[in-house]
Amino acid sequence: MTLQIESSGGVARVTLNRPEVRNAFDEALIAELTAWAESVQPGGADRVAVLAGAGKMFCAGADLAWMSKMVAYTRDENVRDARAMARMFEALDRLPIPLIGRVHGAALGGGVGLAAVCDIVVAAEDAAFGFTEVKLGILPAVISPYAIAKIGPSAARELFLTGARFSAARAREIGLVHAVAEEADMDRVIAKYVNDLLTSAPKAAAAAKALIAYVSSSHGTAAIEYTIDAIADRRVSKEGQEGMGAFLARRPPSWISRGSS
Repeated sequence: MTLQIESSGGVARVTLNRPEVRNAFDEALIAELTAWAESVQPGGADRVAVLAGAGKMFCAGADLAWMSKMVAYTRDENVRDARAMARMFEALDRLPIPLIGRVHGAALGGGVGLAAVCDIVVAAEDAAFGFTEVKLGILPAVISPYAIAKIGPSAARELFLTGARFSAARAREIGLVHAVAEEADMDRVIAKYVNDLLTSAPKAAAAAKALIAYVSSSHGTAAIEYTIDAIADRRVSKEGQEGMGAFLARRPPSWISRGSS
């Protein structure tokens, strides 16, 4: 298997497991990541996921053997191939639980796309990033909706067009990364995020992700009406009633005290 998945205590630890090729994408890894992401259900046993890479690097982008096949693909075959990758990124972006990225070594090409679809990214201070596709005469196309949403069009103009590598500090500066730590300290930082996320109501967290996606792509009345419906729905939901009741009674809500949603 090119993907290692371990679940414990409400946390799914998902590891890209192709260290011999720097966890680069091929058809199998794309299919496995897609299948995992599409299998996650709101209110399930896993309430948080951590995405990491085995070995010395998070993800180097496309596998060389896979790229060598692409050279001979027809346009229709390239469309099919790109659609499979786009489906993977969409499934990860729409994951109904918080997704934390653990980036060490480097995240290049599609590896930066993985960082872009994570809700929270913790990077090693010596990690390198790069939208390197233009160096190969291609584009960071299927990752662009998520990357531009994170870093904005101005940074995208610089980094997409130059293909230059940039540091974890710069990645944090432009919003791609949320915390930078020494590699030996990354898991402690991630554990703090995990603990914070486990105190959030599971279905409210899923709804918050949907809220961000809708409001960031909508304007005016449509966004306002969505927010009105969203808060009204949550206030009368079983989880909302439990959370507000627990706050007023000064007790922990059920998802903390019993680990349930």
